[in-house]
Amino acid sequence: MSDATAQPHGLQQARDKMTEAGVAPAAIETFTRFYRILTSGETGLIREEDVEPLTGIPRHADLDIEPGAAAEALGRTAICKLNGGLGTSMGMDRAKSLLPVRVADDGSVLSFLDIIAGQIRAARRATGARLPLILMDSFRTRDDTLEALGRYTDLTVDGLPLDFLQNREPKLRADTLEPVRWDADPSLEWCPPGHGDLYAALHAGGIVPKLLEAGFRYLSVSNSDNLGAAPDADIAGWFAASGAPYAAEMCAKTPADVKGGQLVRRKSDGRIVQRETAQTHPDDMVFALDAERHPYFHTNNLWFDLEALGAELERTGGVLELPLIRNEKTVDPSDASSPAVVQIESAMGAAVRVFEGATAIDVPRSRFLPVKTTNDLLLLRSDVYELGDDYRLDATFDADAGQSAPLVDLDKRYYKLIDDFTARFDAGAPSLTEAESLTVAGDWTFGPGVRAVGKAVLTEPAEGAPAQVPDGATVGPDGIA
Repeated sequence: MSDATAQPHGLQQARDKMTEAGVAPAAIETFTRFYRILTSGETGLIREEDVEPLTGIPRHADLDIEPGAAAEALGRTAICKLNGGLGTSMGMDRAKSLLPVRVADDGSVLSFLDIIAGQIRAARRATGARLPLILMDSFRTRDDTLEALGRYTDLTVDGLPLDFLQNREPKLRADTLEPVRWDADPSLEWCPPGHGDLYAALHAGGIVPKLLEAGFRYLSVSNSDNLGAAPDADIAGWFAASGAPYAAEMCAKTPADVKGGQLVRRKSDGRIVQRETAQTHPDDMVFALDAERHPYFHTNNLWFDLEALGAELERTGGVLELPLIRNEKTVDPSDASSPAVVQIESAMGAAVRVFEGATAIDVPRSRFLPVKTTNDLLLLRSDVYELGDDYRLDATFDADAGQSAPLVDLDKRYYKLIDDFTARFDAGAPSLTEAESLTVAGDWTFGPGVRAVGKAVLTEPAEGAPAQVPDGATVGPDGIA
């Protein structure tokens, strides 16, 4: 069956399936809009010749916000964490935010959620701000998340909900664009619609009116796996003074930042828009990746004026005109032989084009500490970062002097999946404070007290057999010293 033949039937099947499952009307209409874009052949490409680089934005380091104004703005700010991710790329089937990240001084193991709760509670104690925490959970992360946070009985503020539910949508067969059927596990027939679903989910949950009624004016949104995005009074004060409806936090690119979304300014109307890698023409990729030309990447940390956001959600019924992201996977992410599917997604940062007067701010790298792979997780577990009393992860290197975290590259055959990774670092992460990088080829298990220095390398063990890094060993450019 061709795509053209499948379009009407596939769309109606998907709408019926979502309606029967009780999916919010705004999410169904958003899916419908994206399905029609998907089958229209529209590329959504943003050509380099049509945009200008985003430059000259304010720097966090230069902010001089009067303390009273900063405190007042933070006192009217709510914190939203996107918590729908399962960490399937690391072999997980539960909320990624439940992963252990650090061990506290008292020996307790802290997950992403524990550290987020700690950051919120510490900021409340330090500033007196109410700082409600509201999570956007998915249908597969909600129960585990609420159970894990149940011990923090003081997190809920003024009767506001601790979470709201991200919508779900059918995965589509890649060959017919009809909803896929998977009897082995029917839950895998569904997927979350990407973090662009924030807007339909906020609308369906009535979250913005509830926050406004409770006296809040600003909303800070970030990913739950980015522990750098802690509450920040100076940014809150800057955003409040700017009068902007929307702001994005941007970071200066390093050689490691070759992918991801970026903001550009559209020549036709001067409006800031987001360009994802998937929206970049192959001929323009060299320009998009050029840090001299496009010096910033998007952290996915956003700020909203709740009045402006509420007005836009009311005007559109929660269906914002965001560009489509076509994501191709298999229906069972752990089974490459299962049927190929298309997941319709969107990026929440693309809403920058919706809000006239939207702006951006250059923030330090410390506000961007995402964990997308076990490489990232090893860094956060290592002594490259220290967990402060305020539950912030403080770098032990001097970023202001141009230093950066070491680059970790673990052999995907043995370290990609969280269970395999955990087994090989059961004795803890090696010391990385003296390392420029750590590259591991082959199957190595690390003993306690291992230290990496310089451009540390472990090559494939003889005959590909598993090998052990001895207790207390030093790994350098020539391997184990």
